[in-house]
Amino acid sequence: MGCGDRQPPGTIARGGRMLARANEIVAIPSQFPTQKTPRGLRRRVGVTGLAPGVGSESPRASDAGAKPRKSCRTHALLSGPRGSGTDKRCGYQEVCTMPEAETPGRTNPPPETGTGEAVVVIGTSAAVSELAGHMHALASSPGVLGCLLEDHRGEHTVAGLPVLGRSGELASVHEALGFTAALVTLPAEARSVSRAVCDELARLGIEARVVPMVSELVAGRGATTTTSDRITPMPVGGVAGPHGSPLAGSTLDLAALIGREPYGIDRVAALAALRGKRVLITGAGGSIGSELARIVATFEPEMLALMERSENALFEIDRQLARRHPELARKAVLHDVVDERATAHQFERLRPHVVFHAAAHKHVPLMEDHPAHAVMNNLFGTRSVLDAAELVGAERFVLVSTDKAVRPSSVMGATKRLAELYVRGRRGSSRMRRCAVRFGNVLGSAGSVLPIWSAQLSEGGPITVTDARMTRYFMTIHEAATLVVQAGAMAGGDRRGEVFVLDMGEPVRIVDLAERFVRLHGFAPRIVEAGASNELAGWIGEPGDRPRIDITLTGVRPGEKLHEALAYEAETLSRTRHPGVRVLSDTGERETDLASMIADLGAVRRSTDRAKVLAALTRWVPELGAAPASEEPKPTTRGPKPATAA
Repeated sequence: MGCGDRQPPGTIARGGRMLARANEIVAIPSQFPTQKTPRGLRRRVGVTGLAPGVGSESPRASDAGAKPRKSCRTHALLSGPRGSGTDKRCGYQEVCTMPEAETPGRTNPPPETGTGEAVVVIGTSAAVSELAGHMHALASSPGVLGCLLEDHRGEHTVAGLPVLGRSGELASVHEALGFTAALVTLPAEARSVSRAVCDELARLGIEARVVPMVSELVAGRGATTTTSDRITPMPVGGVAGPHGSPLAGSTLDLAALIGREPYGIDRVAALAALRGKRVLITGAGGSIGSELARIVATFEPEMLALMERSENALFEIDRQLARRHPELARKAVLHDVVDERATAHQFERLRPHVVFHAAAHKHVPLMEDHPAHAVMNNLFGTRSVLDAAELVGAERFVLVSTDKAVRPSSVMGATKRLAELYVRGRRGSSRMRRCAVRFGNVLGSAGSVLPIWSAQLSEGGPITVTDARMTRYFMTIHEAATLVVQAGAMAGGDRRGEVFVLDMGEPVRIVDLAERFVRLHGFAPRIVEAGASNELAGWIGEPGDRPRIDITLTGVRPGEKLHEALAYEAETLSRTRHPGVRVLSDTGERETDLASMIADLGAVRRSTDRAKVLAALTRWVPELGAAPASEEPKPTTRGPKPATAA
């Protein structure tokens, strides 16, 4: 076809609808290939559908009253179906325009599209191609100007989308094209890249929409978030946040905040372990316990027993399950698991097949001041529940543990380490499958950083971080509880009891998380503590009219470490059939004399002498307090690195 010819109907490319209309020109920035022609400036444009009058004297709607401009289609390059009369080599169109009221280098307004916005796609070639196919099936989708590739290898198009450059060129491409949103689609293992891209988008004021790869979701390597993985931004200083805040009237996606793609669950394995079973959950009113209850309820148990010592927490989770699963048989049991005789009585009455033990004291600084309470609840509570489960012939017992049990520097971590030793070392007469599941911090749980920061923001700031160097492993409540259920379904391969370790990805600096949190609420963060490390020097947030929120460094608290680990150096993490769960093997540790340990610590579990309790703990966990606050993270495995780590 020559100049002025119309595109015949029905020849539009499959992926073409995602791009700009052919008669709306989008200038490409100077670093991208363009060239002048005798007739004007040659520019790359996308195509969503050829509007009537393309190639003829037809002004744009936005140019009402303006002098018509003639456009000449010199080369149609559409990735259309065979026989469509289009060239399949790429998915953009190059046009010559008569620059009557236009000068080279001018950036035209974004194209008008079905949703009235212009976006770019950021990801790998495979992920962008997959997303393009899915967007084609939508009745209405944003106008995509092109894509930025993390793995750009010189190609000009991907699935019909013009390649605008590498993801690292985001700022310059945004300056040239002025798009308002970006679709970020990356494989699950590229969590750190996704996090960095989203941080840069936030800095530029561009809305980030993270789109998981459907192929990974289907394969069980990703999962959608639930309401437990979202928090509602708090009003700031009595108002709903700054004008234009990206979270006005919305919720904060916790998985996106940490740049982590959640793992899914093997439902076949979980059904085999839970369907038709009587399941009991201790600590059922807590953050993890209540999410375990919500998940277990979906796997058709015969009965679900909720054991909790907090009256209000027990009432709430029982109320939620009654509303969501009215057909489910439930037992709400107001009970403290440290009462051994009463616990045995409750187990004989309920006779559970599967036990998830989530009841524990978890607040590190608080347990430093109350070590006997930590010993009583975390060690002797575990002993009480495990012994009772053994007594009634339960099939599975799952202890919810923590990364703070590795080289513990706190009372809380030491008592959870002792709980793991008891689960692994106890010799029972039944064939009950026992395991502990170890993981890091859980975002959004009661008393964790996000609820605290939200409350601090609601008061106008500042928000507090203990130390700029501090890192932690993070996952959402829903993902953690999901993988606890997954690990419980896999237990049984070790007669001593197994320790599963969840794939937490890479540790996150708390100060970086705080910065993201502040930015996502529409503010500019600033470090105000004098004496911060050099890498933070001058880090005062972006200029502009965003109101500022200070991040105050308060100092490491008693019992805290700068860096946590998921395993001891002598422990090897081996793969399991689920990519999000590893199992410890070849620990090389000597068997613990459980009878002596219980007798020694039993003598101090009600003691008010803090020094005496700490001395007893140190006899059984020698590393308690030995890890200095300044230590750096050490390797946690001698085996292969988890494939899903970012």
